Amino acid sequence: MAVTTGLHASVPLRVTDEDTAAHFRSGDVPVLATPRLVALCEEAACRALAPKLSTGQTSVGLRVQLDHLAPSAVGSSVTAEATLEKMEGRRLTFTVKVTNNDSVVCAGFITRVIVDRDAFIAKAR
Repeated sequence: MAVTTGLHASVPLRVTDEDTAAHFRSGDVPVLATPRLVALCEEAACRALAPKLSTGQTSVGLRVQLDHLAPSAVGSSVTAEATLEKMEGRRLTFTVKVTNNDSVVCAGFITRVIVDRDAFIAKAR
């Protein structure tokens, strides 16, 4: 496994009606939903890690710690960034943040675990 700290990826998003709290039923306001922010940060962490995984490996989410700090309106553009900061065996901790221009929309940590894809799926059955 060629996974090392410092791996980084970013994912842009233009906020649409389908990204809002009202759409996700996590509130009734037409702004970027917290669950959508979680998914965006997870996507950035996965993008950073995926090219370094061995055949048959994947990563699964273990822990999400995010502070949602500012609203983002429909039509605005945000970017999620993830950087691998810490490795403990198969457990990987990423710092994540989402920005809207120079403003921080959310920040926190995501922990993922590297697993054998087939064994994980079999265990889920």
